Amino acid sequence: MCLFRYESHPEPEEPLPAGCLYVPVRPGDGAGTALRLFRTPLGAPTAVGFTSMERLRATLGGDQAAVRLSEGLLRALCGPLGARLVTVDPTLSALPVAAPPPRPGRLRARAL
Repeated sequence: MCLFRYESHPEPEEPLPAGCLYVPVRPGDGAGTALRLFRTPLGAPTAVGFTSMERLRATLGGDQAAVRLSEGLLRALCGPLGARLVTVDPTLSALPVAAPPPRPGRLRARAL
């Protein structure tokens, strides 16, 4: 493994700390909240953090609640849950899965 930067490979192999992140949460048990965990395209569990609320809202929607955590604390909280990766500022997300609308003019058959 090489830790030097080359012109053909501008990214360092060891990522720099991201600092404080806006982390998406959902309502938890009682009055608390729970961190939302996601999956990478290959299925690995990952924690997600955003460098601004605008980026979080652009990706997850305007009604997404968030807390502010340092990257180190986010890693410490999510590591025991199996999410050893932290993804910062993801831009792609899938739309919620919904059933396709029924086609007009077709009747659904029912068994009697």
